[in-house]
Amino acid sequence: MRRMRGLAVWGAMGMLAVGSPAVAGDTAEADLSYHGSAVMHGGRIDVRLTPRNHGPADVADATVRLRWSVPLAAGEQRLPERCARTGERSVVCRTGALAADGLGERIEVGVRLRGRPTEATVAIDTVWAGGSVDRNRANDQQQVLVLDTGDAYYF
Repeated sequence: MRRMRGLAVWGAMGMLAVGSPAVAGDTAEADLSYHGSAVMHGGRIDVRLTPRNHGPADVADATVRLRWSVPLAAGEQRLPERCARTGERSVVCRTGALAADGLGERIEVGVRLRGRPTEATVAIDTVWAGGSVDRNRANDQQQVLVLDTGDAYYF
């Protein structure tokens, strides 16, 4: 019985050590979020977003994914140098370094959609957080409905 209690205590301590970012050699914790706007006009959507790291650790680089409810137009899309098309409806972009409690560089992505839809949804989320753990995934996942009105829709 004493042996079982001892193993349980050591197991609990091990779980605490693994879950704590303060332990040497553990993965750092960062809390990423994205805020910005999207505008649609004539089948083109322009998304502007600013990444933010709420900390506590710095992030050397991260990857944000933008996914549209409508397929992107066939052919080449003019994307920023730090962005790449990854599928029929998605693009990923590097955020660059994100200091704890700091804002990153604004990311601007404009894409043409297949056809001329009157509305589309844009979903934004983190694909990779630079090797850090993000325990609050709710604030790095955004979704916005954009109507073809030329108006800005904020997220």
